[in-house]
Amino acid sequence: MPDFDPAQLKSRIREWGAELGFQQLGVADIDLHEAERRLAEWLEAGYHGQMEWMARHGTKRSRPGELHPGTLRVISARMDYLPPEPHAPRTVLGDGRLGYVSRYAVGRDYHKVLRKRLQKLAVRIANEVGEFGYRVFVDSAPVMEKPLAEKAGLGWIGKHSNLINRRAGSWFFLGELFTDLPLPVDDDPQRDHCGSCTACIDVCPTGAIVAPYVVDGRRCISYHTIELQGPIPGAYRRAMGNRIYGCDDCQLVCPWNRFARNTGEADFRARHGLDTPDLVELFGWSEPQFLDRMAGSAIRRIGFERWRRNLAVALGNAPASREVLATLREARPRATALVAEHIDWAIREQLEKLDRSS
Repeated sequence: MPDFDPAQLKSRIREWGAELGFQQLGVADIDLHEAERRLAEWLEAGYHGQMEWMARHGTKRSRPGELHPGTLRVISARMDYLPPEPHAPRTVLGDGRLGYVSRYAVGRDYHKVLRKRLQKLAVRIANEVGEFGYRVFVDSAPVMEKPLAEKAGLGWIGKHSNLINRRAGSWFFLGELFTDLPLPVDDDPQRDHCGSCTACIDVCPTGAIVAPYVVDGRRCISYHTIELQGPIPGAYRRAMGNRIYGCDDCQLVCPWNRFARNTGEADFRARHGLDTPDLVELFGWSEPQFLDRMAGSAIRRIGFERWRRNLAVALGNAPASREVLATLREARPRATALVAEHIDWAIREQLEKLDRSS
């Protein structure tokens, strides 16, 4: 590797990152001992639920040098994803005939977008300094992306456990480039600006934020609609409302998101009307239609059965409607056991509402 000025290289990396569409890059060292302690406590409490992968890799998650030997620094990058849209998220959440998809998932799969950009960044670095050791990660391995981003000066971890930037809110993706380059670190992280605010804790539909900075994944709607493989617990179904993939409530109320900017990335803009989808129409999709329309989407990974399960719950929570009731009854004979149980629940909910309205 030829000689290079680490500080000058870091400056160039930031320039290249901006050219590749990242809103901010920072550099962190690999000391995550405090984050490792907090993770151990979180796992010990069982807050990860069925997400066994959170514990599977041991200290590789909190010790980057074990995950990718030779790592000295982590280049952390963020990219805005909030799509410009005519219908505000709160408007969709307030209309029970529509389904709410977390705004990070209404467009194309962010994993592929960020991974390609970070790979291009690595190529530019190699063109400048020669061959070097690196590995790209975008939510694809045991990486503590938020603590690393916090150390790299990209923001602070808020009470809802998302990273918040004082000038950009929290509507952004994170990606990392583990490297053996001895780059100067960003040693002036943003301090916590949550103060006495508890808006995210107060608004959570299922009370999943059990203490400031602590989320019980087993109560979280994002966990129920994405990670949970079996039935959604009955205690949380009504609280889900019309949220069919993920939940943004804690971000929607965060006062720092008044500084968030809409994405300029075409790939993150809504596809197939997922920003304001009609629940009955979505429930009418066949499995081939689901696979075709969700190609290139993060939603595809939950599969058709869990998609239908989530939709059935949302239809049960929809306003009283004989059309919805007929749709559910028509789908029941062909449903899998998992989906059928949720359809039965939804039918009972609809019948109860129709009875009250008659």
